[in-house]
Amino acid sequence: MKVKLVEVGPRDGFQNVKTFIPTEVKLRMIEGLVQAGFKKIQITSFVNQKAIPQMKDAAVVAGAVLEQYEGVDFFALVPNFYGAKAAVEAGLMEIGPVISLSESHNKANVKRTVEESLEEMKKIRHTFPDIRMTQDIACVFGCPFEGEMEIEKLLELVGRLKTIGIDAFTLCDTVGLAYPTLIEAVFRAVRSEFPGVEFNAHIHDTRNMGILNSYIALQNGADSVQTAIGGLGGCPFAPGASGNTSSEDLVYMLNHCGYDTGIDFEILMNTARFARENIAGNYSGHQINITPNPCIVTQE
Repeated sequence: MKVKLVEVGPRDGFQNVKTFIPTEVKLRMIEGLVQAGFKKIQITSFVNQKAIPQMKDAAVVAGAVLEQYEGVDFFALVPNFYGAKAAVEAGLMEIGPVISLSESHNKANVKRTVEESLEEMKKIRHTFPDIRMTQDIACVFGCPFEGEMEIEKLLELVGRLKTIGIDAFTLCDTVGLAYPTLIEAVFRAVRSEFPGVEFNAHIHDTRNMGILNSYIALQNGADSVQTAIGGLGGCPFAPGASGNTSSEDLVYMLNHCGYDTGIDFEILMNTARFARENIAGNYSGHQINITPNPCIVTQE
């Protein structure tokens, strides 16, 4: 059975790295991911450079990969209209705007209320009608400020966003509070309420349940799951948000369980080694360790 994995390392994996990663290193990482077989990659985010200096080369990265590769869907996270405008001007045809299910986290993350963010989504949709908008919904499975969120609140928000004209949704476990039965309940609920709509999963590995939760999401109707090379990543505006689910770990498991991921594991491992050699030493929070066994990538 085929499964779709979306690599978000070049954005979510890099945004917490304090020292600026040279643009050529970022492009080498993306090249490795393309060679490994990823057909959809989140390459950067168009955000305020003062808030996240790591992304100051977003337009350069986007321009370079769009010129070099065909047959791969590249997209970027955008927090607001100005980010969307910059992404479109850089040539991207898909953006990932972000809104939180939690009022507290939305204010911390994008400095807006949820209602203000909804108005921003309307403005983006009206101004750029031909751009694909895959909406990130943060804190679906729990918020560091407000705790576990109600599924009914999620269904209401998805309904409003769908009315605006959002094309697809990514349900995000922003701080790794999800657990298998909650993943199952959420995906069953959105599938029942919105048949035919694309729903993807973005699962963090805070409590070492990233692989299990990602698998449960796939089993309960997720159209894709997002992972990050080396398990790097985490939301800088959500206390306790550690790394994403490791691309290598999930690919290894799925490939050996009979799933067709389309990902070459050895090339992916070589890219992970490149990450350790060129990025991990500067990473604030987690140190990637590639063990002598080439099948294991862990975090400490």
